[in-house]
Amino acid sequence: MISVRTILCLQIFFALIANAANAATCDSLASLTLTNTSITAVAVPEGGLTLPTGRGTAVTPVVPAFCRVTARLRPSNDSDIKMEVWLPASGWNGKLEANGNGGWSGSISTSTLAAGLLRGYASAMTDLGHEGSSASFALDHPEKLIDFGYRAAHEMTVAAKAIVTSYYGRAPKLSYWNGCSAGGRTALMEAQRYPADFDGIIAGAPGLNWTGRATQSVWIAQAAHKDEASYIPPAKYGLIHDAVLQACDARDGVKDGILEDPTKCDFDPKVLLCAAGDESKCLSAAQVETARAIYSTVINPRTKQILSPGSERGSELGWATMAGPQLFGIGSDMFKFVVFRNPAWDYKTFDFDADAARTAESAKILNAMDPDLKAFTARRGKLIQYHGWNDPQIAPGNSTAYYKAVLQTMGAKVEASYRLFMVPGMGHCNGGEGASTFDMLSALEEWVEAGKAPVRIEASRIRNGKPDRTRPLCSYPQLATYKGTGSIDDSANFVCK
Repeated sequence: MISVRTILCLQIFFALIANAANAATCDSLASLTLTNTSITAVAVPEGGLTLPTGRGTAVTPVVPAFCRVTARLRPSNDSDIKMEVWLPASGWNGKLEANGNGGWSGSISTSTLAAGLLRGYASAMTDLGHEGSSASFALDHPEKLIDFGYRAAHEMTVAAKAIVTSYYGRAPKLSYWNGCSAGGRTALMEAQRYPADFDGIIAGAPGLNWTGRATQSVWIAQAAHKDEASYIPPAKYGLIHDAVLQACDARDGVKDGILEDPTKCDFDPKVLLCAAGDESKCLSAAQVETARAIYSTVINPRTKQILSPGSERGSELGWATMAGPQLFGIGSDMFKFVVFRNPAWDYKTFDFDADAARTAESAKILNAMDPDLKAFTARRGKLIQYHGWNDPQIAPGNSTAYYKAVLQTMGAKVEASYRLFMVPGMGHCNGGEGASTFDMLSALEEWVEAGKAPVRIEASRIRNGKPDRTRPLCSYPQLATYKGTGSIDDSANFVCK
């Protein structure tokens, strides 16, 4: 009599044979038929592709053998979405990783795709329907704006799953999205609009309030260039930053050059006011007002509607992003090519009542602020969001406000599917004074695949190529709290509470 175990082994054996029989060669994928899609497949032999270091991950210079698939998607008459899928020739982990872009960027990063490939993933990415880093593509092309806003990522995901299934003879067992900045915005778009696309999502420093960030950039530029005296020269950024630390650094229980929670810092730049005039070691009265504007919440002066949170105390070293000589480029493009459709538009004419209201239609396409994640969580999807407290490009308050809105909409039970990690001292997506090197993908894998919800994620600060400090990142609103003994550069001496 054949045992049950033998029967199961035989079933698995024959299933593997069936999968192998159904699998395709790389070259044969060129003739794969998909809706609104044309495909070209290129086989890359082992040792045939050398790549630089990838996004936040040390990428082996030589990528092993894989099948490289390029495709063009046309879901509308004006769409031209390019995408790539890299498929490991061997050692596939059975999963798909889709990756996000930054800014208005229309490009596909080989380093990003290689990072996924080297972890065993089938790795996918799209240019979101255009080439280049400007929003000029959107001028008089509403379908292309929709592609950028949310459609391209979804169409790529559908096509990538079909390509993976055809190549391996079986669908990916799990699918992940990994993106920061604009890629973080797309991450939340996927969870909100297409909850069945991914089992796990990483949304880093998400530009979820895309129109609000653009509006904040105008708010800051108008303050910094109100007149010649209002401009804060970069040489004074360090002066303000040091004053912030002097006022607030020790409030979290450890003096380490980092604000664990900048919202608890009430530093007023007026303490740096020059006795008279404008000196290098102080701020003029006009510069004090500019600094206050950078920290302040952007509001509609008539309706009092909050348009964007302000930058946090601690972000001063990155103020050139929005308070530099020119209006922040991503914000400028938003109004020139999307809202006003006038490449000659002048930010100094912007009205924070009437003109802010004009962004409403664009917000429907570009903003990812819907707090209802019920469809995503009902499928047991998992979402990890992270954001650097010192981010000078996307105000961190956008992330904390969204998290609170989701909790208010769905209740505390949402924590079984959604966690936010605020990163003290980190700038935009990475870098900065804090411990900003961490592995969110492994944390997400453990959550999705092993049911281990992330409460504490270890992070390192890298100096001269080596870690000189480790710290825990804590699930918001918990903070990393010093135990009171041991090195402040050792994560083991901190608890989340």
